[in-house]
Amino acid sequence: MRYSLAAAVVALMVASSLTSASASAGPTCRPVDAPVTVLGHRHVVHGTLCTPAGAATVQVLVPGATYNSSYWDFPDGRHSFRAAQNAAGFATFAVDRLGTGRSSRPLALTLTAFVQADAMHQVVQGLRAGAYGPRFSRVIIGGHSLGAAISVVEAGTYGDVDGVLLTGMTHRINPAGVVAAFANFRPANLDPKFGLLHPLGYLTTAPGTRHASFHAPGLPLSGVLPLEESTKDVFAPTEAADGLGVAVLLPYSKLIDVPVMSAVGSRDAAVCGLLATDCSTSTTLHAAEAPYFRAPLRTYVLPDYGHSINLAPNARDYYSAVSSWAVEEVGR
Repeated sequence: MRYSLAAAVVALMVASSLTSASASAGPTCRPVDAPVTVLGHRHVVHGTLCTPAGAATVQVLVPGATYNSSYWDFPDGRHSFRAAQNAAGFATFAVDRLGTGRSSRPLALTLTAFVQADAMHQVVQGLRAGAYGPRFSRVIIGGHSLGAAISVVEAGTYGDVDGVLLTGMTHRINPAGVVAAFANFRPANLDPKFGLLHPLGYLTTAPGTRHASFHAPGLPLSGVLPLEESTKDVFAPTEAADGLGVAVLLPYSKLIDVPVMSAVGSRDAAVCGLLATDCSTSTTLHAAEAPYFRAPLRTYVLPDYGHSINLAPNARDYYSAVSSWAVEEVGR
């Protein structure tokens, strides 16, 4: 009897330890080269797919102009939107847009927001079909800035996602802020990071300008700006042109019929201001953005930061707000 009781206790302890180990093991992450066909040519969208045990929902994460997938999993170890969503039970597929990172690099003039959205649509279909390993029954597409515009075009055009996350984008821009940011762009092949052999037509930020363009007036944590320079990437002006012209200036977002979350920094010079969007609170942001959506809209404002809110000192508050929205509106 004593032996049986002791054996039962040991078995319970082992089962408990195995459950704890499984819970703390974290997600399984693997690189993926997703084949896509755009404009009649085969290309590859590279990304990292991270899957917690039991996840049925995946977030496809699209970076903005001059960023790549590292924006969602920043190498400083303190700013990982990806890790926060994985911890909340969501799979993530953080991608390099075509033209960036380890994805294919088409001619810059051929890249538009609609071309990028077509590529993302094929990625979404692949995730649903299990083409990259796990099969997901629900997909959220999320983007930052230009990536948000691409996400609007993808969701509005194809209607194949279950939720849409838009960050660093509203429907009323601040012209002065946008002009100031564009003044800091230069041809990528004239930048020492990319060199003369980089394909013509792509732009990047001039050295030392990323704080002014993407963080001011917020002060990023130490070490962020050097990593910003080392991980910075490129974009094609053509993808920004129709991204801005269609996703931002037109009510294309009214085609979206699934829950949407919009998140911005309260001091984002690109979209906030007296003549642009009132980003002072989540309530004022909702009032400004609600007319552009027919789907349920939730808004979030991260206080006292600029455009690239993933890298703010208080970014974890925003990460948590996104995962709460995703749980409630889409499910894990």
